[in-house]
Amino acid sequence: MSLPVNDLIDRNDRFVVTTHTRPDGDAIGSQLGFGQYLEKLGKQVLYINADPPARNLEWLPGCSEIEIFDGGIAQRETIAAADVIAILDTNVEDRLGALGEPVRNASAEKLLIDHHPLGETWFDEVYVREDSSSTGQLVFEIIKDRDARLLESDIATNLYVAIMTDTGSFRYSHMTATVHLVTAELISAGGLRPEDIHRKLYDTRSLASLRLLSASLATTTLKFGGRLGYMVIRKNLLQESGADRDDTEGLVNYVLSVDGVEVAILFFETEAGTKISFRSKGSVHVHEWARALGGGGHRLASGAFVGEDAGSAIRTVLGLTERYTGWDLKGTDVDGLTREDRAYLSTLLQAKEKDIR
Repeated sequence: MSLPVNDLIDRNDRFVVTTHTRPDGDAIGSQLGFGQYLEKLGKQVLYINADPPARNLEWLPGCSEIEIFDGGIAQRETIAAADVIAILDTNVEDRLGALGEPVRNASAEKLLIDHHPLGETWFDEVYVREDSSSTGQLVFEIIKDRDARLLESDIATNLYVAIMTDTGSFRYSHMTATVHLVTAELISAGGLRPEDIHRKLYDTRSLASLRLLSASLATTTLKFGGRLGYMVIRKNLLQESGADRDDTEGLVNYVLSVDGVEVAILFFETEAGTKISFRSKGSVHVHEWARALGGGGHRLASGAFVGEDAGSAIRTVLGLTERYTGWDLKGTDVDGLTREDRAYLSTLLQAKEKDIR
């Protein structure tokens, strides 16, 4: 018996395939891999996103076919005429950016393929498993359910990149024996050269990105006896270094690599507020922490955005540390907050929790 996803594919011809804003390797890799699978079955496919891919992903097979949504009539008509809209690697309308409204309001069936928890419920068909290493792994399962011979070079490359990037180059806790078997099959089926893929992803940094890295590392601060570390990128730093937003990806992992650090946080200040990226080595689940600030994500990797400057965001996040880590912070350098600050944070948190409910 085939998967319901494949039954849905068989019943329809016109597909739109999309993913979240600021798409990472899993988002782009699974989007392209799934769309190319559809094309092999003779389906019409529109690849469309709210944001372009990062520079180090532009080489992926088929990446040039991804359209960036401009709100124009032609794109809206294609979306409106689709039989199925496949949303990959996100389960929240807001994370589709400008595409959220036209996608959700389209008459097409909505297919969700994702491995994130706590999703919205407006999808018609879902293929979701939170314990999956990546959305790319789920796409692999869908294709193999039909015919493993369809895993040719382009699809295999895209799905390998999806899995590789979302497992931190095969080092995160959800990198199981099963995932190794999946990647081995992709390497064999696609005739892949892993060293070439790794080089294209990670060994093409610009000098400006190194300047940004240097300046960012200089801001690294340890708190609570070294159990938490954070890094700050002020809004003027990108311009001063000549780097761009893509170059901030992965910087938080440098903080997480510090011996003794259990939770790492990156505060990226913008004109509109501060983007907060949480990472954990496993002892602390950070997704609830992020949710308290209006964000979300995985247990060990989550994010949020607050409409505050970096300094205020740091005080807000550190003020919630004890609640979301379970650490006993008595006698440590807790946060330097005044009694008034604590009262304000308590009120803010209660309001956020009420909104989430």
